Amino acid sequence: MREELKGPKVEKVAVAVVQQLNTDNQLEYNVYLLNLRDDIMEGIIINSTGYGENVNTGEKIRTSTLRHCIEVLLPNEAARIEPIMDDVFGISNEYWVSFWIDDVLYDKKFIFPPETICEKNLKEIKILGAKGILIQ
Repeated sequence: MREELKGPKVEKVAVAVVQQLNTDNQLEYNVYLLNLRDDIMEGIIINSTGYGENVNTGEKIRTSTLRHCIEVLLPNEAARIEPIMDDVFGISNEYWVSFWIDDVLYDKKFIFPPETICEKNLKEIKILGAKGILIQ
């Protein structure tokens, strides 16, 4: 692909799956978008989908595609995208993030491969004050 068609490189933006307690005091997982940049992200659109195959049957699995919009994300701020069910941890979970900074469009796919969202991979994510898995 020609270099000018690729668009600018996305840096200091991350997607995290975080383990948290809900209002019923039970563990749940939520997905967050993190702006680790020094500038403001605007007009953010996120497409999320899951895909893979059942390891027992070989049957292809594909979840619905969900679309989310966040108007503005300030520097060093995080925004909750969606909850995620542990039923889909065995497949790839993809978050395609597009956003504007100073009239320049950026986009990047963040993919959590199958079985990477698990207890042993959780690390402290300071900006969220919780344990989770971070993809940059």
